[in-house]
Amino acid sequence: MDVLAGSATASSSYPHLLISNFYKNHCSSASMAAAPPPQWLQWKYLPVRIVEARAKSPLMCIMTMSLKRPINYANYSKIKKKLRLKKYAGSLHEVIKCSEKIRRHIFVFVAGLMVVMSASLSVSRALTEENLLFLEAWKMIDRAYVDKSFNGQSWFRYRENALRNEPMNAREETYMAIRKMLATLEDPFTRFLEPEKLTSLRSGTQGALTGVGLSIGYPTQLDGSAAGLVVISASAGGPANRAGILSGDVILAIDDTSTETMGIYDAAERLQGSEGSSVKLTIRSGPEIKHLDLMREKVSLNPVKSRLCAVPASGKDSPRIGYIKLPTFNQNASGAVKEAINTLRSNNVNAFVLDLRDNSGGLFPEGIEIAKIWLDKGVIVSIYDSRGVRDIYDTDGSKAVATSEPLVVLVNKGTASASEILAGALKDNKRAVLFGEPTFGKGKIQSVFELSDGSGLVVTVARYETPAHTDIDKVGVIPDHPLPTSFPKDEEAFCNCLQDPAYACNKVELFAR
Repeated sequence: MDVLAGSATASSSYPHLLISNFYKNHCSSASMAAAPPPQWLQWKYLPVRIVEARAKSPLMCIMTMSLKRPINYANYSKIKKKLRLKKYAGSLHEVIKCSEKIRRHIFVFVAGLMVVMSASLSVSRALTEENLLFLEAWKMIDRAYVDKSFNGQSWFRYRENALRNEPMNAREETYMAIRKMLATLEDPFTRFLEPEKLTSLRSGTQGALTGVGLSIGYPTQLDGSAAGLVVISASAGGPANRAGILSGDVILAIDDTSTETMGIYDAAERLQGSEGSSVKLTIRSGPEIKHLDLMREKVSLNPVKSRLCAVPASGKDSPRIGYIKLPTFNQNASGAVKEAINTLRSNNVNAFVLDLRDNSGGLFPEGIEIAKIWLDKGVIVSIYDSRGVRDIYDTDGSKAVATSEPLVVLVNKGTASASEILAGALKDNKRAVLFGEPTFGKGKIQSVFELSDGSGLVVTVARYETPAHTDIDKVGVIPDHPLPTSFPKDEEAFCNCLQDPAYACNKVELFAR
């Protein structure tokens, strides 16, 4: 079908024609009495080159009848009177032969088309249930994946070759074929999930996971040291956090299996497991190598922790800062942030600190909703797919809760994905001042699709830019000011820091502007 479409030309005056009313009645004077040429019927599904060749044949018959002189349709009735059957018996015989050739051509063409259709139907009937599941996954990528070059390969040719050559006699073989297909995209964020892993992913966005409480990613630079996977963040109070694992540490091995060539999602699956089971980690923290044995437990992903921090000062207008720690973007995040703001406001806060450090992201819509809480108007993020701008998310202030109080946002290299969208929106709209270090730099968006057997695909569907049209992928959101390494990372330590003039907090002018 691709070859036929590609071979179409338009050299005739009527380039999309095949069979005409004139051909049906080519011996009828009524069909050619009118001055304009006959009206032709369209057949859109055939190649134009064949169409033109067949369409010209009746005209050639008439040209033979008129002693090969061009027909003037306006004077056709005069020409007709001059034609005599006996005199032009040979020409009439040529017309009949010509018409027969046309019929044979059409018969051969239609017969060939029926053979092709029959063959296609036979192939369709031969598809197994496993083939159909593979095709379902292929179609999902074809429709949703952001890179329509599919990493520089013919996606249709890959499908045909896979159906012909990849074994798909059992479900595990089909899963392997799907994984192999996705690997050709060379996109670590587009991946296949077995049914139980899809369920686990969904439970993670709902507020709890069983594991050691680590968010991991690929390191951007290892300074020539051994390869591994970088720790983006460790959930507060989780097994990894209690063991002293920090953002920026590198996981070298999981249960004595090197992570040098391990994907982040393979590693995440190894870190999760049944409650009470153990996992061995080899960690490089700076120059030190640690061997840790951690017990898996149910890690509650509490979306928000907040605290009122009163700063000692003379007078009734002493600073009262509302500190909000947001560690993840699950389905409860925006509601919890709104509740924290209202509670702090009831205690007469006059400034806010939003701590997004070590927040590795989560649900994209929650990031948008939280941005709307702080902004009275403005663009939040622009989404681009393979065809250009797909969506622009903005706000008109209808969902705003806190738009007037001074706001500081704390970020670090563990701030990733949805938290980068939020930080970029607040910075570019000049709603907040950012303190810390450049964020992780994940400027892509994934969507989760469920297949018919309960398995799923996580697919990179778009990239995004901040309101100032900054592409943060592999770069991150750049803060306005740095923070000292000793700056506290939880609500209690932050409040204590503000209350002691000797602490690092008081050396950083958070609300100088």
